[in-house]
Amino acid sequence: MLTVGGLVRCRVLQPRARDVLSRWASPVLPLTCTTESSVRPASGSGGASAAGGWYGSLSDSAPVHLCENFLVSAHQVTGLPWWLSIAMATASIRTCITLPLAAYQLIIIAKVEALQAEISELAKRLRFEVSLRGREQGWTDKQSRVQFQKNLRRLVSQLYVRDNCHPFKASLLVWVQLPLWVGLSLALRNLSLDRPALHGELAAGGALWFPDLTVPDSTWVLPVCLGLTNLLILEVFSLQRVGASRFQRLVLNGFRGFSVLMIPIAASVPSSLALYWFCSSLVGFGHNLLLRSPTVRRTVGLPAPQSETPYRDLLSAFISKYWR
Repeated sequence: MLTVGGLVRCRVLQPRARDVLSRWASPVLPLTCTTESSVRPASGSGGASAAGGWYGSLSDSAPVHLCENFLVSAHQVTGLPWWLSIAMATASIRTCITLPLAAYQLIIIAKVEALQAEISELAKRLRFEVSLRGREQGWTDKQSRVQFQKNLRRLVSQLYVRDNCHPFKASLLVWVQLPLWVGLSLALRNLSLDRPALHGELAAGGALWFPDLTVPDSTWVLPVCLGLTNLLILEVFSLQRVGASRFQRLVLNGFRGFSVLMIPIAASVPSSLALYWFCSSLVGFGHNLLLRSPTVRRTVGLPAPQSETPYRDLLSAFISKYWR
């Protein structure tokens, strides 16, 4: 959920996510696989394939098997308990892959926002020139609007090329993070339900109130922590948006609803998945706070923040909104 800011700004939605998630709640009996894949899978391929259709193909795909092998290798190399191995693997992936993309996203967004004043000035001059040309050529109002919009799009595209900041680049984080999240989630589901050789390790690889990672968290602690963390990320994002558009408010409310919906979903899947989702959201929230630091922003070349005390300002805004 770290990328909620980028999702709202770029208007990128993923409506099929909950369709995928709803399928993980039903374990499938494993079958014996007699064929070999070009990538050696870490889990038995029959359990996912038995579901049939696109979900079975996705669960038994090469990228998901690569994620399984990564998780198993991380556990074997570190020698950590499975619950801590999952948490460490999550933190390392998000730090090495998604954190740099999040910083890049902020750079692109800052460049696009810096161009708005220039675009506004160009639009004024272009509107005047089109009106003059329209009177000379006898254009109708509709023809003048078409000419204005066509030429404005061309000029704006030239500005994006000049500053190397096309808004689509800001959505790169989404196109990397979402497949990675889905792949690791399916990998953990396969390892928890469809690989008998690892079932015993994962059944004893939990901690505290979730000792068995192959069954759902009956206490609902992990699911509730996941939902609260996602809601906190959204609220922190909403505090920094002043004068949000109606569309942005609708998208934000949609993500709030999805965060609440994730609680019962996380309570119906193996604890290993709920643990991964919670760790991923928690690390993402930490990265969100890290990228607000003036020192970090100057180090990575991000635009300077408006305030030198971003954390104090954020806390004050949060208290002012919810406790006053």
